[in-house]
Formats: sequence, C-alpha cells, structure tokens
Amino acid sequence: MTQKIAYLDCHSGISGDMFLGALLDAGLSLESLKEMLAQLPLSAYQITLDPFVDKGIHGSRFDVILSEQEQPTRHLSDIAALYQASTLPQRIRETALAIFHCLAEAEATVHRSSIEEVHFHEVGAIDAIVDITGAAIVIEMLGITQIYASPLPLTHGHVKTAHGLLPVPAPATLEILRRVGAPWRPSSAEGELVTPTGAAILATLARFEKPMIAIENVGYGFGRKSLPWPNCLRLCLGQDLGIGDMSGEEPDVDWITVIESNIDNMNGELLGGLMERLFSAGALDVSYAPLQMKKNRPATQITVICTLEDGERLSQLLLRETSTLGVRIQQVQRRKAQRTQQQIATPFGTMSVKVKRLGSRIISVAPEYEECKRVAHEQDLALIKVYEVVQTVAQSIIIGA
Repeated sequence: MTQKIAYLDCHSGISGDMFLGALLDAGLSLESLKEMLAQLPLSAYQITLDPFVDKGIHGSRFDVILSEQEQPTRHLSDIAALYQASTLPQRIRETALAIFHCLAEAEATVHRSSIEEVHFHEVGAIDAIVDITGAAIVIEMLGITQIYASPLPLTHGHVKTAHGLLPVPAPATLEILRRVGAPWRPSSAEGELVTPTGAAILATLARFEKPMIAIENVGYGFGRKSLPWPNCLRLCLGQDLGIGDMSGEEPDVDWITVIESNIDNMNGELLGGLMERLFSAGALDVSYAPLQMKKNRPATQITVICTLEDGERLSQLLLRETSTLGVRIQQVQRRKAQRTQQQIATPFGTMSVKVKRLGSRIISVAPEYEECKRVAHEQDLALIKVYEVVQTVAQSIIIGA
C-alpha cells in the first residue's frame, strides 16, 4: 500500500495559519476541524477559512479570531495539562505536544533557562495553540505519513515580540531550525516570513528533501504580508513513489522523550538502584553505555526513554538523585512493530510466545524467556533446549514455516 505524503513549497516562508490554510485548501473541511478542536478545553475564539486570490493564484486564508485579547502566560506544563484534559486521540495530542516541546527547547536555549522556566508569550496564546493542535489534527485526518519541505527564505529586518524588536529570523526560530540543519536561501524580502510556530512544525514533522511523489491535490495557504510574489505556502499532497511495496506492513507511530546524561562519579551499586528507581517512576526504557570523558575518565552514558508527559519529571529525578550537572532532552518520533502474546501448545504444555507484527503481517515469533526458564527449572532441562523447541513449534503453528 502506498503512503500519503505532503511536500511544502516554502518559497514565501511558513506560519501556523499558512500551514493550516494550505492543508484545509488541499481537501479537509473546516467543519471537520472545528469538531475535533471542540475536544480541546479552550474557548473565546473562532476559526475562519476564506477564499483568497493573490496575483492570480487562488487558495485559502486561515484565521483564528479571539474574543479576549488578554491571555495568561503559559508554561509547557500548562500546555501539557491542556492536552491531558482534552478528549483528542492520543496520537494527535502527542504530535501537538512534541511541537511545543520543540519550541520550549529553543526558547530555553536562547534565554539560557530550563524548559519549565520558559514563558510562552506569542506561542502560548490561544491562536498558536489552535494552529499547532489544528495542524496535528489535519495531518492525522488526511492520513499524511510524512512531510517534506523546500529550503526557507532568509530575510532581513526586525519583528515585534514580547521581548521588543528582534532581528529576523527571530532567535527562537533560528535555533529551532539550526538544530535540524534546515537549508536557507537568500531572499530580498524584509520582515518575518518564517515564524517560530511554522519553524517548530517543520523541525518536528518535516524532512528538508524533495520526495518522489504522485501529486493528487494542491493547496495554497496565504499569509497577510503584501509581497512582490504570491505570499503563500503551497502544499502538494499525493502518493509516495519512493518506497517499495509495504502492503500490510504499517508500524505504529508515536512520540517519546529521550533523556541523556554522562556521569563519571557514581559507582555501580548506585547506578543499579537508579535504574530501578527510573523504571518505577514510569520510564519506558533505561540503558547504560560505557564511554570515556575528559581527562580520560571512564564514565557511563544514561539514556532514558519515556512519554512526552513524563519527560520533565524524569529529567528532574536525574538532576536530583544523581551526581550529574545537566541532562539532554529531545523529542523523537518512534515507529514500532506491534507486539502481542499468544498461547500455544508445546511438548512442555501450554506456553506464551511473543508475536511481532507490522500491520497485518506477522514478522517473527519468539518464546517468552521467563516461560522457558520456568519450564527448564521445573523439568530439569537445559534452557537452550527448551527455547529451541518452543521456537520451532511457534514458528510452525503461527507462521507456518
């Protein structure tokens, strides 16, 4: 089965409303978006989608109209709580929160503070929350599996922010795109064409490559600046021609937080206890790797994988309960094979085996280690013999080979 992908022609930059305008112009109704956004505990706003023409190109202009201009300053934890209180599907919440994490990391770097100390000003306002959440919703509803983007216009001038006039690209925008090595091309335009919200959407979801695509729909999302060229984001939606036949092989996709730290002054007993502590606190996985640090000291790299919601809490745990002076945090998209357990009849009785799938296709089966260990102990057999027998039986029954 072919995959649906999108290519963004960012000749005139990108903002959250331009991105949503292009997505909606490419095929999703505004009413469908409104119904999904209603699951977010936000009020005092309306969204509109109006036809727009610029220099002969027809498209749409998306807008968020606020009924209350004064809004509280929000932290990342406030945004996370907002999504936690919503009834949106988990994957949409994860995607939107990953975009906000990207913004928070850049702001923390620019202002030399921690992620939780970051005050969201413009990007914590209702219109930015609607833009980011709406983007995650429309991507999911259109079935887009990957986004690609063109180089971005490098403009000059200044932009007005809560911190005063700043050079463009704004520092947070530049930091976001620096981290992913986004390509820029010179532009004669003055002013901000790439906003922090647009940059975070690209950095989180897009690859800066040209795909092989069979274009089926084209959408144009217009901005508000008057430029010598059509001020729009062009979105090409179609089928990916650059992949082989993956019929029936669709992995699960989600977002996780990866926390890393290098420690050279804790002994093995303490590290052993730390791993237990992290798992009990909700970590999905914890691993240690040996490395050499400055002055040729042997050290340990700690890597923790957790949900987006647990990232800040487990980072604080590492800072509080280890000797480290800092941790590295990033949000990454994860593709997972589906895993289930199945009971089968074996010469040793009924036993559980692990079944690995990609979509509807079974990839492999494997005995459960603890089950094999129990049988080997009870029947005084070699563990490897039990494992091999169960593997052969499972392969025959489930895969048929």
